[in-house]
Amino acid sequence: MKNSIILLFFFIFTAIYLGGEIMKIGILTSGGDCPGINATIRGVCKAAINHYGMDVVGIHSGFQGLLDNDVEILTDKSLSGLLNMGGTILGTSREKPFKKKTSPTDVDKPAIIQNNVKELGLDCIVCIGGNGTQKTAAKLAGIGLNVVSVPKTIDNDIWGTDFSFGFDSAVSIATDAIDRLHSTASAHKRVMVIEVMGHKAGWIALYSGMAGGGDIILIPEIPYDIKNVGGTIIDRLKRGKPYSIVVVAEGILTDGKKRAGEFIAQEIEYETGFETRETVLGYIQRGGSPTSFDRNLATRMGGHATELIANGEFGRMVTLCGDTIKSIPLSEVAGKLKLVTEDHDLIVQGNRMGICFG
Repeated sequence: MKNSIILLFFFIFTAIYLGGEIMKIGILTSGGDCPGINATIRGVCKAAINHYGMDVVGIHSGFQGLLDNDVEILTDKSLSGLLNMGGTILGTSREKPFKKKTSPTDVDKPAIIQNNVKELGLDCIVCIGGNGTQKTAAKLAGIGLNVVSVPKTIDNDIWGTDFSFGFDSAVSIATDAIDRLHSTASAHKRVMVIEVMGHKAGWIALYSGMAGGGDIILIPEIPYDIKNVGGTIIDRLKRGKPYSIVVVAEGILTDGKKRAGEFIAQEIEYETGFETRETVLGYIQRGGSPTSFDRNLATRMGGHATELIANGEFGRMVTLCGDTIKSIPLSEVAGKLKLVTEDHDLIVQGNRMGICFG
């Protein structure tokens, strides 16, 4: 029995140390923060350490950390308490190493990253981030580095995935704010305008506006006529509805001088004569604990990223397709945006219900 145990350990030792080196991966978070990043870090690293026996290096401050060799070893113990924690324990930045040089003396950042990755002995880099991060990750893959990425954005505008973690949390925060504004709008018989995030894509405005019972929802993808908006509010008053809730994405067309919420509120007052107030949610949509949906999505995506690495499937982004976690080539993602279209079922149903989209 004793000899059998010794033999077993010998074979395990041989398989691990003689049959192949332990994989060593790096992980970074880049771009804006959002709920669920830490849950993703946890999902990647726990699977890597506990299931695949990999070594994991945490890279601080996004791609800046790869330039500065600002790293730390992550262990199972250092991942405790991350599931419900907002922000990112690795820190983040908006460093773009492939940005065009503006001076002959500018350093060759991609070459520095290549050299540092080699010195660190990294077999793959996991990049967690939004559209800019996916674009950079694709370029890193293009110069020969092994990369796997996980989509992260509250805006839900990354092409190729049905949802990104962070979106559900942001929608929940915005919906709660809209719910609270209903009572104030009703008490004062006012028009309340709430501005939510979304520079180019109106997913947060659409989902929170519909979930919160918004009467008018304005998003960047659908042009609006302020006279139509005003007419909708006046028509509601004639039908015995003395207040209205207007949800606007920050990226809608304005005069270029005012924030979207302020601009629309002033235009509504001018068109209707009704007292109108605006509320800007701002960065509160990015902060705090992720929802249970985002925690589970982040965990699943993180685990799949590690599986891709173990299988040697590099240059890919993890995606959610229906109920299934899959992946697609990073080359298909870079430079694309997923925008709301007028045939989206929430738009179609909203129009049937009498909601104004501009």
